[in-house]
Amino acid sequence: MKLKTGLMGTIAALALGLGMAQAEGVKVGMITTLSGGGAGLGVDTRDGFLLALKQAGDAAKGIELIIEDDQQKPDIAVQIADKMIQSDQVDVLTGIVWSNLAMAVVPAAVGQGKFYLSTNAAPSALAGAGCNPQYFSVSYQNDNLHEAAGAYASGAGIDKTFIMAPNYPAGQDSLAGFKRFYTGEVVNEVYTQVGQTDYAAEIAQIRASDADAVFFFLPGGMGIAFMKQYAESGVGKPVIGPAFSFSQDILPAVGDAALGVKNTAQWAKDLDNAANKAFVEGFQAEYDRLPSLYAAQAYDTANLLISASAKADVGDTEAFRAALAAADFASVRGKFRFGPNQHPIQDIYVREVVKEGDVLTNKIIGTAMTDRGDAYADQCKM
Repeated sequence: MKLKTGLMGTIAALALGLGMAQAEGVKVGMITTLSGGGAGLGVDTRDGFLLALKQAGDAAKGIELIIEDDQQKPDIAVQIADKMIQSDQVDVLTGIVWSNLAMAVVPAAVGQGKFYLSTNAAPSALAGAGCNPQYFSVSYQNDNLHEAAGAYASGAGIDKTFIMAPNYPAGQDSLAGFKRFYTGEVVNEVYTQVGQTDYAAEIAQIRASDADAVFFFLPGGMGIAFMKQYAESGVGKPVIGPAFSFSQDILPAVGDAALGVKNTAQWAKDLDNAANKAFVEGFQAEYDRLPSLYAAQAYDTANLLISASAKADVGDTEAFRAALAAADFASVRGKFRFGPNQHPIQDIYVREVVKEGDVLTNKIIGTAMTDRGDAYADQCKM
C-alpha cells in the first residue's frame, strides 16, 4: 500500500510502518477536512480508514491511498478532485465529510467514470433521482439519524420541539428527516449559518418558546459552541441530537454539559460484535483515543473496498460495482447491506452521553429504527 500525501502522508506511512513500494490494484483519492473548525471529523475519517488498511495486512497491499485536505471549501475540494482524477488517475474517491462539498464533487466524479464511496456525507439529492451506479454511501442517507431522533422524541412523549440546523444540504435533510417521524408539534424551525459560533439569538428564541425540548444538528465546532453557550444560558430545556452533535471527537470540548443527552446513531463503541471490538481496541491502541462515528464509517468503507478489490478488478466497472454492492465484509455495525440506491439498510440506535471514569462517551440505551433504508430509494431509477 502506498500513501502519497506530502509530508503528512510520509508521517502517516512511517507511523504505520508501511512500505512505499508500488503495487497494482486500486488507486484511492481521499478528500477530507484536515484543517480549520471541522478538522477533527476529517482526522477521524483518515485515521479510521488507515487503521482498516493496516489491520488488513497483505489484503490491502494493492491499495494506493492519496490524501488531501479540502479545508472545508467546495472550490478547493473540486480542484483536488480534478487533480486526483486527471493527474493522479485515481480509480476511487472517498472521504468528504460535508454535504455541500459532496454535491460539488460527486456528480462530476462519477460522470467521469470514477467510483465514489462516501464515508459520511450522503445528501438526499444523491439518494433519489441523482443516484448513480458508481456512487455508494457506506455511512447512511443524511436524513437517517435525524429520522431516528424524531421517532425517539415521539416515543418519549415530547409534545413540542424547537428544531435547528445549519443552512446547507445536510442541515436541510436533517430537519426534513426529524419532521418525517416526529408526531408532535414543531414550535420553531431555525436555519443557522454554516460555521456559526455565536448562538445568542437562537438561544433567546429557544428560551422564549414553549418547546418541551430542543433538537439540533450542529456538527463539529458549531455543536461545541452551541452546547457551551446553551449550558451557560440556564435555559434548561432537554436536548436531543443526532450522533454528529455528540460524537466522540467533540465530547471532550463540550464537557459535562453533554451528560445525559440522548442522540441517535447507527454505531456505538459498545455494539457487541467481533468487528467492532477489533476496531475500537485497534483504534485506541493506534491513536490513544476512542474512535468516533466518522472513524467507524471510514473503517467500514475501507473494509468494503478491500473486500471488493479481492473479488474484482476495478477496471471491470460492472464486476467491481457488483463486488461493492455485495457488501461482503464484517461491518462494525454488525448486519449491513445496501438498498437499491446503494445506501445502507441498517439499525439506528438511541445513545446517551455518559462518563466512564473521566472520559465522556456514548452508550446504547435502545433501538430507534430497525432495518431502516431511506425515503428516496424509490426515486432512484438504476
